[in-house]
Amino acid sequence: MAPQTNGSSYETYLPKNKGLYYGGAFHEPQDGELREIISPINGKPITKVAFAGPKDTVAALEAAEKAFESWRNVSTVERCKLLRDAAQVIRDHAEDLATLDALNVGSPISIMRQEMQYAAMNFDLFAGLVPAVTGETQRLTEDMFHYTIREPLGVVARIVAYNHPLLMVAVKLATPIVMGNTVVIKAAEQAPLSALRLMELIGPLFPPGVINVLAGGKECGETLSSHPIVKKITLVGSVPIGRAIAKAAADTLKLGVFELGGKNALVAYPDADIPSLVDGIVKGMNWTWCGQSCSSTSRVFLPHSIHDEVLKLVIEKINAEHLPGDPLDSKTTMGALVDQKALDRVKKYIEIGKSEGAKLVLGGHPPESPKDGFYMLPTIFSDVQQSMRIASEEIFGPVMCVLKWTDEAELWKQVNSVEYGLTGSIYASNIATAQKAVRKMEAGYVWVNTSSTHFLGIPFGGYKQSGKGREHSLHELYDMTQTKAVHISLEDKVDGPAQPFKS
Repeated sequence: MAPQTNGSSYETYLPKNKGLYYGGAFHEPQDGELREIISPINGKPITKVAFAGPKDTVAALEAAEKAFESWRNVSTVERCKLLRDAAQVIRDHAEDLATLDALNVGSPISIMRQEMQYAAMNFDLFAGLVPAVTGETQRLTEDMFHYTIREPLGVVARIVAYNHPLLMVAVKLATPIVMGNTVVIKAAEQAPLSALRLMELIGPLFPPGVINVLAGGKECGETLSSHPIVKKITLVGSVPIGRAIAKAAADTLKLGVFELGGKNALVAYPDADIPSLVDGIVKGMNWTWCGQSCSSTSRVFLPHSIHDEVLKLVIEKINAEHLPGDPLDSKTTMGALVDQKALDRVKKYIEIGKSEGAKLVLGGHPPESPKDGFYMLPTIFSDVQQSMRIASEEIFGPVMCVLKWTDEAELWKQVNSVEYGLTGSIYASNIATAQKAVRKMEAGYVWVNTSSTHFLGIPFGGYKQSGKGREHSLHELYDMTQTKAVHISLEDKVDGPAQPFKS
């Protein structure tokens, strides 16, 4: 039975420790503060959590740096075993963790349960992929050869977003530590509770300082971005924050991987299969998460010949399948926005869309029920022009823009005109048409005749201002290491044609 949000029955799901986790223990803040965490379900406080200040953040970095010297020498077999052990702990506590995330972030518990399983699967995946990370050998002569080895970077800092709280933390933990690095994660400001609970559960599996998790705000992020202990920093967040972190990291030449915003396009051709297209348009918007997904296909380009039919069917399907409800009810298929700020942002863009001349054909206001909390109905604008702000700026909420096209050359100019390039989706029955469209779409991840489906081990990242680098795959494991080249000479003297030059 789901816990009731109007009482204290959910207290059993909360982490017992609300402090800062580093060095294998929870700590009270030195220069940080306690902040209330609000549930988007009803707008009421859940509990207070310690937020890290600069001194707290440095203390966590120093703990990670100290742990690195011994962790880097732990065998790969042992590191992989610990990852698999952690995966099983997540599975054993999946229901409690899913409930906690639903309470804290407002996404339906049904989808949070799936995220718990996906988090555990990622731990298992990367534990299995580690043996594929190898060096190379190059023979020069019988008496000389080169080889390369992969060594860990050191301390890796990772800043995660709120839309998939535990899943983000788990996935971002796995790749650095399995390659011998130590890690400090800044949990999302709005949703740190499951991260703290996860540390209670899996923290004791690892040597102190290997994994460290802080709730924190701007000061914590700035310290992670600029401190010389950090060798690599990654972010899942907005473009402005990505730019700020890149500037702060520049003085110490940190490595960085950024997954940033998206204003993703779903492009349909006249020969698209209509039922499949309708399903894809609805699925691609990620209404379940209230549209709070960087990969949501929030711009839908429909050809003139099928525009009216498809739009009508999409509206019917959304009305039948997605209505905001209590995230702690297993039957709910659409949750809440994360906080009042997010709800206000969505309302602002809805008003902008109206003022720009777009036609509001669905939603556009909060539901009658639930009355409390930060809910918004699925919202669709038609008659949208690409020049409108609602079609070019990331809203990060349940607002879809439908654009009509007739000329293919002009279509692709509009699709690629935004500064983002994270994901995209193409619907066409003709495989040649689809393949050519894939090449035209400026995005790092493209679906053909489906949408918004993510797969284990496939590299994920964006073009243009949607970020840099790729994660979630074997590529990420390699990128958690640095290459050392080694020359071996089996003779004391080297001369003749093989004599190397000296710099």
